[in-house]
Amino acid sequence: MAQWTSAVGAAQLARQLQAQQQRPAGPGSRRPPAYRALADGIRLLVLEGRVAVAARLPAERELAVALAVSRTTVAAAYEALRAEGFLESRRGAGSWTAVPAGNPLPARGLEPLPPEALGSMIDLGCASLPAPEPWLTRAVQGALEELPPYAHTHGDYPAGLPALRQMIADRYTADGIPTMPEQIMVTTGAMGAIDAICHLFAGRGERIAVESPSYANILQLMREAGARLVPVAMEEGLGGWDLNRWRQVLRDAAPRLGYVVADFHNPTGALADEERRRALVDAARSAGTVLVVDETMRELHLDEEVAMPRPVCAFDPAGSTVLTVGSASKAFWAGMRIGWVRAAPDVIRSLVAARAYADMGTPVLEQLAVNWLMRTGGWQEAVRLRREQARENRDALVAAVRRELPEWEFSVPGGGLTLWVRTGGLSGSRLAVAGEGVGVRVPSGPRFGVDGAFEGYVRLPFTVGGPVADEAAQRLAQAARLVGAGGGAGVEAPRTFVA
Repeated sequence: MAQWTSAVGAAQLARQLQAQQQRPAGPGSRRPPAYRALADGIRLLVLEGRVAVAARLPAERELAVALAVSRTTVAAAYEALRAEGFLESRRGAGSWTAVPAGNPLPARGLEPLPPEALGSMIDLGCASLPAPEPWLTRAVQGALEELPPYAHTHGDYPAGLPALRQMIADRYTADGIPTMPEQIMVTTGAMGAIDAICHLFAGRGERIAVESPSYANILQLMREAGARLVPVAMEEGLGGWDLNRWRQVLRDAAPRLGYVVADFHNPTGALADEERRRALVDAARSAGTVLVVDETMRELHLDEEVAMPRPVCAFDPAGSTVLTVGSASKAFWAGMRIGWVRAAPDVIRSLVAARAYADMGTPVLEQLAVNWLMRTGGWQEAVRLRREQARENRDALVAAVRRELPEWEFSVPGGGLTLWVRTGGLSGSRLAVAGEGVGVRVPSGPRFGVDGAFEGYVRLPFTVGGPVADEAAQRLAQAARLVGAGGGAGVEAPRTFVA
């Protein structure tokens, strides 16, 4: 009986491995033998979760042809991986990836560290901040006071509490986009919203156009739903969407869905201007592509001079081409798992009907808490506190990275929670592995791309400030020195991290 549960093709594995080699490991680094470089590359892919554990690898001959190397090189690399516990083989069943006994399983997304691990590890993996007190406590207390009438009902509201649907609709209307509560479905976070949309619109094998780079957890969600991701390159820096590339992909690939983050893009921080928003909606409408617009960062504009363009749905107010996704998780607190979708009423009805088989509804108490915040003005006060904290953290992190790692390049965004950093020729994958060895957790660039793109990048969120930001930058500099000296690939991740 085979021990593998999935398979990776030779061409796919070759693309991922070759992306690692497109940037040099760093000045003064040692060049290992070809078989050793291949073994290290596969091990990095496994440690980062970009090749799954228990995934069947291509046969030696197939991979040798795809990489244009000798079969002897591949055989030696596989043997090295077997000796280190990263590969298991059996005659007739092939070879499949593994992790050595005692090593933590790699994370496929950007899960936060468990609280007990935070004492020894600086977590730059999760772009989330602590709750903006006292507003969380006040919201929960207000929700408890309003709960009794709902407790006398069945408690199932597949489309969301009517009061919260009305409140969210009113917010869009106040923003100049007339919206009825029938155009709103409340979900369990933005991930729940996008999961429901993907299952309704994009069945297994359907194409979804995504920004490149894009948000890692959404990319993984779409992969696991069986979608075929079509990357559309972003402009450099904070330029945002490249409309010519979008038009070409929409015309040539005819994707069923397109997923975009218009407001303080995750991970780059780019803010799409109004002209680009209108043009992309027009192009999607002409191609018959439905745009899923992630607005979870919209309220996190950090600089006073930032002029916010109208939401993307302003150019499709009926909601037939643009499905807007919002959430309380970034603007308020990640523990408040309340999201929503704004779309045409018939789309909302279809989403609600499809949802019943996977997710009966969103917790009532949390919906009441968000409704209380929005009704009383607590939401605005909490978001103001969130902006102040994120701005202070951003400025502290930017100063620390510029001081400790002056060769790293980035543009400072005017909002959002993330900094997209080019690592001066170092491998982001090796930095991520070496970072965990020195006490800082950072996601590498390839997590935000398709098939190994962005090896020379890491994402740094605005989650730490003050002395912690200084210490994080110092640990990143230590990791960079390890990678630059040819280390990092074999650094063992701390045992405290659980994926």
